[in-house]
Amino acid sequence: MFIDTFGSNVFNDDVRKKYLKPATYKKLENIRNEGAPMDQAIAEEVAAAMMKWAVEKGATHYTHWFQPMTGITAEKHESFMEPGPDGRPVLKFSSKALIKGEADASSFPSGGMRATFEGRGYTVWDPTSDAFVKDNTLCIPTAFCSYNGAVLDKKTPLLRSMAAINRQALRVLHALGEETKYVFPTVGCEQEYFLINKEDYAKRPDLILTGHTLFGAATPRGQMLETHYYGSIRPRVKAFMEELNETLWSLGIYSKTEHNEVAPCQHEMAPLFNKANVAADQNQLVMEVMKKVADKHDFVCLLHEKPFGGINGSGKHNNWSLCTDKGENIFKPGKAPAENTRFLLFLAAVIRSVDDYQDLLRISCSTASNDLRLGGNEAPPAIISVFLGDDLEEVVNDIIAGEKTGKKRAKMQTLAESMPALKQDTTDRNRTSPFAFTGNRFEFRMPGSSVNVSCANYILNTAVADALSDYADEMETAEDVEKTARSIIRRELAAHRRIIFNGNGYGAEWVEEAKQRGLLNIASTPEAYRHFDDEKNLQLFERQQVLDREEIASRKSIGLSEYVKTVNIEARTMLMMIEKQIIPAVAGYAEELAEGICADDSRADLPKPLRQTGKKLAAEAGEGLRDLFAAKEDLEALLEKEPKGEQEAGDYLYTKVRPQMEICREAADRLETVVKKDDWPFPDYTDILFYV
Repeated sequence: MFIDTFGSNVFNDDVRKKYLKPATYKKLENIRNEGAPMDQAIAEEVAAAMMKWAVEKGATHYTHWFQPMTGITAEKHESFMEPGPDGRPVLKFSSKALIKGEADASSFPSGGMRATFEGRGYTVWDPTSDAFVKDNTLCIPTAFCSYNGAVLDKKTPLLRSMAAINRQALRVLHALGEETKYVFPTVGCEQEYFLINKEDYAKRPDLILTGHTLFGAATPRGQMLETHYYGSIRPRVKAFMEELNETLWSLGIYSKTEHNEVAPCQHEMAPLFNKANVAADQNQLVMEVMKKVADKHDFVCLLHEKPFGGINGSGKHNNWSLCTDKGENIFKPGKAPAENTRFLLFLAAVIRSVDDYQDLLRISCSTASNDLRLGGNEAPPAIISVFLGDDLEEVVNDIIAGEKTGKKRAKMQTLAESMPALKQDTTDRNRTSPFAFTGNRFEFRMPGSSVNVSCANYILNTAVADALSDYADEMETAEDVEKTARSIIRRELAAHRRIIFNGNGYGAEWVEEAKQRGLLNIASTPEAYRHFDDEKNLQLFERQQVLDREEIASRKSIGLSEYVKTVNIEARTMLMMIEKQIIPAVAGYAEELAEGICADDSRADLPKPLRQTGKKLAAEAGEGLRDLFAAKEDLEALLEKEPKGEQEAGDYLYTKVRPQMEICREAADRLETVVKKDDWPFPDYTDILFYV
């Protein structure tokens, strides 16, 4: 039975109990849950147990599995086999090999923190995230730093931020009189993706080189009939999903939900919640496994945020909450949320954090690809706001006003006599909200489908920890803690009321209203990164010991550099396709017309209307070719003038180059509607999206 294989490839709790001595197991659990220091003797026994278990699973190698600033994972495999005293091979895996590995720190993005000649970097075991076997290799989740200890990965700031929010949340809870040992953020990452035929993918250089289509006239159908969402899953796709689930389950990932998404060929997978760092690790695995399994089913899995123009893009909704060691969800409002001081304190901290650090949250979702998605087709707008739902917003308004309205929720009517009665939730869902409270957690809907969610979560953790720290400072010295807590709640909700918005985030009126409220409207990645090293942000990360100034400068440089490189690749791929595929195809089609039905007015065997139509088509193709060629030349000229600095280049590419790329695309897409289908050089949207 499939449930028996769950976690079969993971060095999980059951395996640890089986392979470790009871005392060692207990000490390791203290390290994992409460941050106790690592002991060399413990590490030695864990290393021996890991190797024994992994070899029994068929592993021949081990690797420190880490997450450099590329956004994907990296691994260097080492064999367990070493020469013994007599020269014969033996299996060996020491605590040193478990705890520390070495990687070339100058070959990964460092934002200037490592020069080319400064190669040494270290990978360091993260004992709070389970090791696993993949492709006959024991994969050990690790952090990654330079020779000098500078952070060069996505994981370390997340781990630091988890420690920060644990420290500050405990202070607040202890001030309230609660006996809590530790607090940790939980995350559930909904993952959207597209599946297309491998054969179509191979014929599209834009998909191969950039992950999305740079050209493509709208298909007549698209998603307008709204029949794909939650529709019957195609047999080929269902077979893919079944193998995906089985593989993920064996890796201990609770792949829970699967369904068709809104756009043709678009689907979604959603797991259950886990600790934030484990959830981030697992989501990286999910994306890797999706691509591998898709290939086995003659698909290609597209994780780009906007693979096709005119239809929905893909996101990765980040469901975030806080949990105690007792298994209590801090954001569960209870039957009387207005009286739940703990819930309201933490709610106020989140509202304050989102308001004060709108820029950082926008940065956490800023990539060249996600810029194409935000703001339309069910993606949230670039303006960040918090949706609470009517009931909770009413509680907030009552607290601010210092009174109770006493309104009660009406019961839902039974849909039909034979059906059971429905209990209405305390909040609706707002698909246009970037940051929505959904009953017992917050759904951050802005992250793109391809990103590593560590960034969004370390920023959220850090900002909330900072707010809780201020609350704890007041409560720990208060004579009446409850009264002080209620005062903090009222003050904070009133001060940050502007960030709460339950309406339509797509409406033009919201843009103006948000401006009046003083909210940020950051449209692009270069504009977002301009704020990363604002003094208030530098001080935030320093106060909570998550990033220092050099590490922030590094991340800003890497983010801008990635944007510049991505847009350059897209622009140069576009030029290549125009020059080598589209122009020759259109020219050949026009020549065919000229030599055929519109060549000679004196030909009596060709009706005059046919000759006139041929001339019109040839003229259309010629005019379109002229427009495309002119647009191409303008794009080339703009690329030659790109400034040198990262910020300047990013701004230039966003304001000058990308608009010109749209002009090129529009010209090419018009030609696609003119040229004979068999002459068009690559599969069109109908071919790609509506395969059998």
